[in-house]
Amino acid sequence: MIDSLLNLVKGRSCYRNKAFLRKNREQQMHNKAVKRFFTTGAGLAALSLLTACSPAADVKTTTEQSVNWHESNTTVINYFAEWCAPCLRELPELNEFYHQQVTNDATVDLIGVSFDPMTNEQIHGLVAKHGIEFPLALAEPVPNFPFARPKMLPATYIVHPDGDVTGPLMGEQTVESLSEAIRN
Repeated sequence: MIDSLLNLVKGRSCYRNKAFLRKNREQQMHNKAVKRFFTTGAGLAALSLLTACSPAADVKTTTEQSVNWHESNTTVINYFAEWCAPCLRELPELNEFYHQQVTNDATVDLIGVSFDPMTNEQIHGLVAKHGIEFPLALAEPVPNFPFARPKMLPATYIVHPDGDVTGPLMGEQTVESLSEAIRN
């Protein structure tokens, strides 16, 4: 009688073990199939398509920086033009802000934007022509700013990590006014 009870118990536990083994074997076969798929040409193509669907940069700069607003730091964006005397007067302050604040704080960026339509080559030319030491937004690919283009210059915007935009701050900015703007 004890032997028959043991066989009954063993039979049930064997049944459970067989079900577990079958499920485990199915999972292993699935894992192998997935692995085989992603190591073949079709799988690699599918994987590259998936990664290609990641969002494009909102802005690309002359320093090959890519900025996405939803992943960004606090970003100071300054619109300027070559014909705008206050814009040109403010460039040394922006250079100083870049060296004092941006290069020493990984959570702050500064990007200059030409108000006038230009090619990427012309934008790169502005750097040398005016001694600009901070990144400028390239014209191609077309930048996607989270605010409307300003109507007057110079104009500065602050884009905060949470997506809020401060500005435009109109007129010439100083190291002090920009430092205060990013703190608020």
